[in-house]
Amino acid sequence: MPRIPRPRLPFRRKKDVQPPNDDLALMENNDGQGARMSFFSHLNELRIRVTRAFLAVIIGTVIAFFLADKALMILQQPYCQLVQSQEECQLVVLGPTGTIVVYFRVSLMLGAIFAMPLMTYQVMMFILPALKRGEKRLVLLSIPAITILFLVGVAFAWFLLMPPALGFLEGFQPTIFRPEWTGDLYLSFITALVFWMGVAFETPLVIFVFSILGMATPGALARNWRIAVVLAAIAAALITPTIDPVNMMLVMGPLMALYAISIVLSYFGVRINRAGQVNADKQASAGAR
Repeated sequence: MPRIPRPRLPFRRKKDVQPPNDDLALMENNDGQGARMSFFSHLNELRIRVTRAFLAVIIGTVIAFFLADKALMILQQPYCQLVQSQEECQLVVLGPTGTIVVYFRVSLMLGAIFAMPLMTYQVMMFILPALKRGEKRLVLLSIPAITILFLVGVAFAWFLLMPPALGFLEGFQPTIFRPEWTGDLYLSFITALVFWMGVAFETPLVIFVFSILGMATPGALARNWRIAVVLAAIAAALITPTIDPVNMMLVMGPLMALYAISIVLSYFGVRINRAGQVNADKQASAGAR
């Protein structure tokens, strides 16, 4: 006679278990395999990371709002050293809201600098589920070094790039032009140069991490040096809102030097990646035996 199926009781029904979506669960995932996510899961994860990074910038900007006056005094010092007169040291404002716009611009730059570690962390956590256990550890350990390189780039732009750039711009054709810099243009030039040079200094370590993960090779980077030159020229033109080649070369030179350092670091990263694959193959063969 036919077998009667056993009815399922409500309390025995298994609930759908949702995968954890917190950072601790991602870091404690020690299965050794990358996680598989659907397209909409990737979009949702991207939305979460971008929202958290945006909130970090907002919080950093609010904190920086109370420190912007001191930052303005520091940013004004290179101009004061050029004019060598305290009476002429004040920047010109051409509109009734010019001072407020400049104040908020400086606050936003400081807020982005304050939020840079957390923004870097969110970017790393977005790619973390697709990595294996050893790769996750490597990515997390690189976050403090990336933040330090950002600060090194800021110091490099402030102490080495800023004096010759401002000196050239202030002394260009002095018999024809009388420089009276406005606050918005002067501070936009200063903040863009300082901030984006800090971002550029993160490039070698990021490429080094990508090479360890197998996503970049020194051969590919060396073959695409022409593309790197074009991108460096575009970045220099965007960072320095001037048309003179001197300031562009002041920014483009360090960018190309950073690209060369990235090629060297990617060579060592590829060797580390190959050594890790050899060790993994040995462990797999030993386990099969």
